Amino acid sequence: MNLPDLPALLSVAGYAGILAIVFAETGLLLGFFLPGDSLLITAGIVAAQGSLDVRGVMAAVIVGAILGDTTGYLIGRRFGPAVFRQQDSRLLRPEFLTRTQEVFGRYGRLAVVVARFIPVVRTMTPTLAGVGRLPYPVFLGFSVLGAVLWGVGVPLAGYWLGGLIPHLDRYILLLVAGVLLVSAVPVALGWRRARRPG
Repeated sequence: MNLPDLPALLSVAGYAGILAIVFAETGLLLGFFLPGDSLLITAGIVAAQGSLDVRGVMAAVIVGAILGDTTGYLIGRRFGPAVFRQQDSRLLRPEFLTRTQEVFGRYGRLAVVVARFIPVVRTMTPTLAGVGRLPYPVFLGFSVLGAVLWGVGVPLAGYWLGGLIPHLDRYILLLVAGVLLVSAVPVALGWRRARRPG
């Protein structure tokens, strides 16, 4: 999707379109290519221009994110263990299932919240949480927390910047690049920490 076309798309699709895109990105494993942060930032900018109500945008994002997370979790819980039990698979071996369960047993709560702000990772995390058997009430609580922080914070940032800087929709690519850079920091720090000996 061409990012500069997002304002026009949002004006037509409205809140239902925002909810559907967020749901697909977070609930369906193939949704990782959909615009996430760029959608939220642009929706905030469009709201600042008066085409949308920022409260409606935030509500659509939060509901779509929670429903998407639950769908991804149920997919992982239902189909994940069977997929990982295939002995002839090189990528989805049984020991990976055990490791995933251990990781979510130790870090699941934090992972669910932090992943919400990291593109692609937020698509995979609900399914992996289901595979890892993170208890659903625990998962749902932190999913709601992450959805509220993401669904309020990012559109509000776009709304505030859109009211501050005229014609900000022309610079969406630059804004998204900045968001992606900031989102990559936790991943880079975690990778660096994991590579440190002992």
